[in-house]
Amino acid sequence: MSPQTYLSALFALDGRVAVVTGASSGIGRAIAGALARAGAGVVVVARKETELAATVDELTAEGCRAAWVSADLGSRAGVRAAAEEAAAVFGEPDILVNSAGINLRPPMGELSEEVWDATMAVNLEAPFLLGQRFGPGMAERGFGRIVHVTSQQAHRAFVQSGAYGVSKGALESLARSQAEAWSPYGVTCNTLVPGFVMTPLNARLASDPEKVAELAGRTMVGRNGLAEDFAGAAVFLASEASAYVTGQALFVDGGLSVH
Repeated sequence: MSPQTYLSALFALDGRVAVVTGASSGIGRAIAGALARAGAGVVVVARKETELAATVDELTAEGCRAAWVSADLGSRAGVRAAAEEAAAVFGEPDILVNSAGINLRPPMGELSEEVWDATMAVNLEAPFLLGQRFGPGMAERGFGRIVHVTSQQAHRAFVQSGAYGVSKGALESLARSQAEAWSPYGVTCNTLVPGFVMTPLNARLASDPEKVAELAGRTMVGRNGLAEDFAGAAVFLASEASAYVTGQALFVDGGLSVH
């Protein structure tokens, strides 16, 4: 067996279908690109049509199968509509990546019910609803991969975690519940845990050079994360290679969490 054949059997996603939310920018976009380049047909889901179209144009220009769905994941109706539209493109997905999120962090004493509700709707309820829509079908077919993108705030509070930290902690618990329910049927459910990554979601912190340098200094590799740092981990968790990995949180953070 050649190295190429061996690696393809482990990691290639030929014939698989993936739905990736939050895929118009940042980590979600990088993950969508990695899955598409590994062979999956990828449907990218987010709000901004211009950015979605640019993402798909880049991938199709490289010969990948990709399409986009514009959706507001802040409402149940929006999530359900997005799920049906996404499934109609390449068929029912084998891989679901929940990377969409909002990052509203007022001081705890000023945290309103509106901010709480909006945060939970996008960061927690949308992944739950999409899992309910696609997870049982994956289990029936005997293969599935569900990957959630969480946060350091799922494990410890800093830089005003607020509702954001709560939503991400709950999302990791959701992954464990999904793993318990569906892993006996070939569906793994895991989370990717970023450190500080230079993406639009972190624009508030990224605008403070001193804070950016401080966070880089807390890693073991001496730099903050980039969206492309998640490509390999995403392909691993989406592929046959991770068949015995489920209910886990994989930290992609340059060692920040253990330094």
